[in-house]
Amino acid sequence: MKYEPNIRRSKLTRFRTRRATPLEGQPCLQRRERRICYVPPMAASRDLADAPAFRKLLLRWFRRHGRDLPWRRTRDPYHILVSEFMLQQTQVARVQPYYHRFLEAYPTVGALAAAPSARVRESWEGLGYYRRAANLHQLAQQVVREHAGVIPADPEQLLRLPGVGRYTAGAVASFAYERAAPAVDTNVARVLRRAFHPRVRGTMAARRAWDTAARILPRQGKNVWMFNQAVMELGALVCTAREARCYACPVRRVCRTGNRRLIS
Repeated sequence: MKYEPNIRRSKLTRFRTRRATPLEGQPCLQRRERRICYVPPMAASRDLADAPAFRKLLLRWFRRHGRDLPWRRTRDPYHILVSEFMLQQTQVARVQPYYHRFLEAYPTVGALAAAPSARVRESWEGLGYYRRAANLHQLAQQVVREHAGVIPADPEQLLRLPGVGRYTAGAVASFAYERAAPAVDTNVARVLRRAFHPRVRGTMAARRAWDTAARILPRQGKNVWMFNQAVMELGALVCTAREARCYACPVRRVCRTGNRRLIS
């Protein structure tokens, strides 16, 4: 039986409508037209029917092929914050030597907070995007002032710190504290869209990526850390922006894009 939401059409909704990507339960405005867009909850469940297999295959691949990066060897929230700030719009290979030098100069959040601004900027010299250094310095000072030098574990508290957005808050919460917090950067968003929602585009794609990440995330301990790292790794090495290397993808048989390409 076809699912049809019980929505009463008013005079404002009787205009001719056009096909478009629906938003869940939200009224949609398009030029002079008005329509009610609705995605039944069961649609999201159908989209994620392969999520358990996706997790299993992805984690198995990451255990074998995940890169040995220095910030993956620690659960220190300060070290992870430094790495996340440095990795913003900067490649991993370029970040690694700066990461080690910066932590040698400022081994704790207190040491960074006490350092002069000019010295911090000098330590960042050559990495570019110097606003990141200023934000990280201000963050350290705020953590010392308001949190007794302890970086918060709660994503909502992390979001109140300078330079921390939704992704960074989720990354620190899951990588340092193993909280079940989604962390969706461009790599993760691309993987999840191709795997589960290949036809979704625009602003709806970003919303759906965050929702999907939260739904399929493991709920406890090291698996949370490993899953978030694994999705990012897949997007960085295999499911890249330039090329979706479906022939080398460990989750291709449960990926909507990969499965379709293999069949064709």
